[in-house]
Amino acid sequence: MFEFRYTTDNKTLYRTAIHFFVFVAIATALFILVDGSYILAWFISIVIAVIALMALSIPRSVVLDEQGVDICCISDYTHIPYNEIAAIRSVETKELKFMVPIFAASGFFGYYGNFLDIKAMDFVKIYAAKWDNFIEITDIYEDKYYISCDNREELIERVLDYVSLKPENDE
Repeated sequence: MFEFRYTTDNKTLYRTAIHFFVFVAIATALFILVDGSYILAWFISIVIAVIALMALSIPRSVVLDEQGVDICCISDYTHIPYNEIAAIRSVETKELKFMVPIFAASGFFGYYGNFLDIKAMDFVKIYAAKWDNFIEITDIYEDKYYISCDNREELIERVLDYVSLKPENDE
C-alpha cells in the first residue's frame, strides 16, 4: 500500500483567507446596515454550513492498495478499481484552464468537486490541494478524475505496476 499526501501551496491559503475575509465583511455590513433583522442570522448560518461542507470535502491523500486507487477526503471517499482504469497520464496546468466549477470549491481549502470542462463539454471530478502537478485518470466509463500530486511520476508508475496500461503521450 502506498500513500500520497496532499500539500497545500500559498496561493490556496491566500484564496482561503480571502474567502473568509469576504464572509466577515458581508456579515459586518449586514450587521451595520440591517439592524435587528433575521437576515444576518440566516447569512451566518448558511456561511457556517458551507464552510463545514467544504472542510469535510477537502482531499487528504491518495492511497494505492491491491484493489485500486482511493482518493480520501475527511467525509468523502472515491475508489477507482484498477480493472476499471482505461488511461492515466500526467497533465499540464494549462490544459485545465477551461474548467468551470459547478458543484465545487475553487481555491477554498483547495480545488475539489465537479467541474465542467468547457473545451470538451464534459463533467470531470477534481481532487487537488493546489492547482499544479495534475494526473488524469480515465475509467472505462469515460469518467475523468484529475488528482494533484507532488510526486506524480511515482504515482503513475505505481498505478501502472498494478494494471497493464501504457501511459498516453503527453502532448
